[in-house]
Amino acid sequence: MFNTMFWILAVWFVINVIWMWFQLDNHALQKIFAWINVIAVIVGFWVFYGASHASGSIATCFLWMNWANVIVACLQFYFGYRKNN
Repeated sequence: MFNTMFWILAVWFVINVIWMWFQLDNHALQKIFAWINVIAVIVGFWVFYGASHASGSIATCFLWMNWANVIVACLQFYFGYRKNN
């Protein structure tokens, strides 16, 4: 379960970052992706701390990806809810 969830979240992270970068002015999409990222972060940390994994495996990458996803979600909330002048 740990490895499978890692790869699902890794693919989501790459797609999400690429899509976010090219759709910065699409506020509705940024909001939707930000809330999906909140769910991805909750699931990611739940799997990281709830599932058993070997200490030398991809656990470190999984943890860093979760924290990077937190940063991306914050950026998406900013771009989604900011006011344009």
